[in-house]
Amino acid sequence: MKKNNPVYAKSRFFALVWLFVLFILTPFSNLLAQKNNSAKNVGHAVTQLYEAMIQNNEKVLKDLTSEDLTYGHSSGKVENKSEYIDGVMNGAFQFSAISPVDQTIQTSGDIAVVRHIFKGEGTNNGSQAKVNIGCMLVFQKQDKDWKLLARQAFKL
Repeated sequence: MKKNNPVYAKSRFFALVWLFVLFILTPFSNLLAQKNNSAKNVGHAVTQLYEAMIQNNEKVLKDLTSEDLTYGHSSGKVENKSEYIDGVMNGAFQFSAISPVDQTIQTSGDIAVVRHIFKGEGTNNGSQAKVNIGCMLVFQKQDKDWKLLARQAFKL
């Protein structure tokens, strides 16, 4: 095709438009992929946290929680990091199963908000017990890890 041919000019114009669109959209697709990856990593942190609660794994609980943790129970009781971990390790309620149901994860920069129905089974002072509460957790990315910064449970 010759340069002064209208078909050539039109093809060249569309090629330049496509290059421009790709140049503009590529960073946005990377941001979307990072956001999806962040949500996946936060979901994994939730799973690890609940597994550590079932297994009474103090090291993992310490690793997954922020030094500034505020942990709210559905009863209204609020604990700091050491109180929360002590409660899991030595408290009256010992979990045998925890399932987050209808979980959503929303990220914004270094903050993630997790919402779900917390279904748990275990023993409370030796008697079989079930838990069915709403939960909102806030994770913060500290260095390269997602840490639980806040949790508030509520009665359904």
